[in-house]
Amino acid sequence: MTDHSGGVLDEAYVRFSRTGPEWGEDQLTNHGPMAVEVLVRRGRADMVDRWVDRYVRRLDELPGPGDRITARTWPAALGDGRRLGDWSAYFAHEVTERPWREVLATWWPRLLPGIVAGTTHGVIRVGHVVRALLAGAESPATLAELAHGLAFWAARSRPAPRAAAPAGRLDPDAALAAMPRIPDQRGTVAARFGQFEDLDGWPASVAALRPAGAPGEVRERLADLVAAATLRYLRHGHGSPVLLVHTATAPNAVLHTLPALPEDLWTPSLAAAWTATAAIDAAYAPAEPAPRAALPGAPESSTDALQRAVEHGDEHVIKFTDTAVEVYARTGDPDALAAVAHIATLIEPVRA
Repeated sequence: MTDHSGGVLDEAYVRFSRTGPEWGEDQLTNHGPMAVEVLVRRGRADMVDRWVDRYVRRLDELPGPGDRITARTWPAALGDGRRLGDWSAYFAHEVTERPWREVLATWWPRLLPGIVAGTTHGVIRVGHVVRALLAGAESPATLAELAHGLAFWAARSRPAPRAAAPAGRLDPDAALAAMPRIPDQRGTVAARFGQFEDLDGWPASVAALRPAGAPGEVRERLADLVAAATLRYLRHGHGSPVLLVHTATAPNAVLHTLPALPEDLWTPSLAAAWTATAAIDAAYAPAEPAPRAALPGAPESSTDALQRAVEHGDEHVIKFTDTAVEVYARTGDPDALAAVAHIATLIEPVRA
């Protein structure tokens, strides 16, 4: 990350620091900080100001603080969306008083059980800013963005449905293919997740994933999960084009964060990311995959895919493309780039 691009990122983070993590009556997630991190990292810092100008108009202001959160009172505030402002103030103090890696290592295991926060946007937002920090972009603006990401995760903490830890023999693609579906794929996340308690085969299907031993295996298993979810989007994405993006981007955010975490947190991070991905897939992906869509003119390279995502303009397309090109770089599978073409047909492009 160059000094120029880091400056662009800082400026964008400052603009978003005055906005809340959600907006509108439906509490839609503010994807701005995540998308601009992708644009800067992928060499498109020249597009950031224009993209932010258009995006920021829809956002609400960051709620102000009320009751102070302390080292003694934080458990009672966890998962209380009314206390977004209090959590933001708490973490803003934390990241200025302690090294950011220390703050992250302290709070990661506290927040990990609630990984579904904001339909995984809490962990995704944290993963994007940690990627910037690990790339050398540490500054007051980046630290403030880390505070906002952690605050959103804490305020919206939501656990994944209860399931056993991975202990089977299946790789992620086979484990996802064998995942049962909730009987009624309609309604809110809460309504869908409420069905898991009585879903036959759910705990066993989660446990069927092959566990990781050494830390290096955790990274490999997470990377395989990201790849499986990305490629799976080709035939299942139509079931919920936006929500199913997160089956790939959430574990990728965890993967990007691992280097900043103590290794004893890696295995539980894999288990949490896998359970969240499996739950979203079971709640939103159709039981019957669609025939492979004909996608004439699919991107021929990562550069082409990223350019198309920038031209499309939608924040979900930008973030999914960032993940897909990583999968392509790792596997060489052209279906990763085809998935980029597919999502662009399912989500409407942004009009100027």
